[in-house]
Order: sequence, then C-alpha cells, then structure tokens
Amino acid sequence: MENSKSAGHLAALFTVLIWGTTFISTKVLLTDFQPAEILFFRFVLGFLALFLACPRRLKARGCRQELLFAAAGLCGICLYYLLENIALTYTMASNVGVIISVAPFFTAILSQLFRKSEERLGAGFFIGFLVAMAGVVLISFNGTRLQLNPMGDFLALLAAFVWACYSLLTKEIGGLGYPVILTTRRTFFYGILFMIPALFLFDVRPGLERFAQAGNVLNILYLGLGASALCFVTWNMAVKVLGAVRTSVYIYMVPVITVVTSSLVLKEPVTWASAAGTVLAVAGLFWSEYGGKGKRA
Repeated sequence: MENSKSAGHLAALFTVLIWGTTFISTKVLLTDFQPAEILFFRFVLGFLALFLACPRRLKARGCRQELLFAAAGLCGICLYYLLENIALTYTMASNVGVIISVAPFFTAILSQLFRKSEERLGAGFFIGFLVAMAGVVLISFNGTRLQLNPMGDFLALLAAFVWACYSLLTKEIGGLGYPVILTTRRTFFYGILFMIPALFLFDVRPGLERFAQAGNVLNILYLGLGASALCFVTWNMAVKVLGAVRTSVYIYMVPVITVVTSSLVLKEPVTWASAAGTVLAVAGLFWSEYGGKGKRA
C-alpha cells in the first residue's frame, strides 16, 4: 500500500513537472497557431499515441459509464483549456495563474459534498491552501500591481471549478476497474468531439505548411505526446491511488516549475518575490498533504 502511494505521489510530481514547462512550447506555437488549434492538435496526437500504446477497445458497461467519460472529456479536455485561453485574452496571465491555483480548494469542497466516503479534511489542508496561495500570488505578480478584470477573472475561476469537477470524475472513473490508458483515451475522444464546434468560433485555418517548421513539429509533439498522452495517464493514475483532493494540491507546484524553467531556459531573473513564493508554495503543498490531516474515513 505504501509503495502504491509513493508511486501515486511520484506520478503527480512528474505530471506537474511537465505541465509547468508547457508554457514554453505554447508560447512558441502561438506565433503560428491559434490557441484552439494548439489544443485540438495536441489532443488528437495524444489520442493517437494512446491508441497505438493500447489498441484494445474499451467496452463501457451501460450509459452511466459512457456519460462519465463524456463529462470528463467535456470538463478536463474541452472546457478547462478553452476557458483558460479565453480568460487570457481578457485579463493578465498572472491573474489567471493565481486563480487557476484555487482548483484544489474547489476539489476539496466538491469532494466533501459528493464523495463524503473518500476523506475528511482537517485544518491542515486549509492552512496549506492559504500558505500555497500566498506563494502563488508572490510568484504570479512578482512585484507588479494587481489589475482586476471581472470577465477574465470570472472565466479563470470557472476554469478552476471545471478542473475540480474533472478531478472528481476521474476518481469515479478510476473506480470502474478499466486500464488507465483506455479510460484516458476515451476521455480524450469526447474532449476532442466537444472541441470541434469551438474550432469554428475561432480564426482557424488549414495552413499545413506551418508543420514544415521543425520547431512547430517538435513543440506539438511535446504537448501531444508528453503533456497530453503521458501526463494525463500519470495524473489519472495518481488520482486513482491518492484521491482527487490529495492529487490536486500538486497544482500548487506548477507556478514553481514555471519560475525555475523561465530561469534556466529563458534566462529570466529570479526575484525575491518569486523565490519567497516558491518556498511558500512548496511548504503549502506539504502542509496540505501531511500537516494536521483529518481522519480518513
């Protein structure tokens, strides 16, 4: 059991390490691609990779299970990323970064409402949440002035709530007994299906010549194979082992990974605010996980 939990923590940590670096690939691709195009291409590639890895067919038992997969695809693949990208067009990236990090709090609340048998949260979780959020705020704003934009900030908050819903749906799916690769692939299928209508709402063009550039191909491959196919499998594995709430707190680490990557790859300076924020975010994660935990039911 302990080995299983350790594997779950390692899977969650590995996932956020990759997700924390995806901003570089996305930033490069935004020169030639629209946000909706990047999402579509990366998840189609991820779906194909998971199919090649495990070509077996998943036979869901009943409409309820199929609806679970459809809801997970709608929330975690389609709505979350679209809401996040649209929010970025209305408000600052720093605002979105902070607000998205509220997702573990939403996950905890929804878990208490709908999955009361999973775990009871002690004061340690909420203390850790406040400490981590203080760190995320320091990292995201880094000395700049807070600028509120009601529309963009609301969309970012809605994206955090949608990710919390996805986390609980993933936990529910994990209890069905299917292989994680197959359930992730089915979720991708529905996410892509729901994403197709959104492509017509944005300035999408064929432009296959864009794939003639090696940089575009490599970055799409990184997002599709690494951040999508592999990382959604490892994240879903972590949720299956640790639970939706305990896994979700690893989201606090994403801004930390972003700061480190910015320093190493883009040579951006590490300020006192980002350094202090990093310490607080990591401390908040550990406090949420191990400090004053409530009794597990």
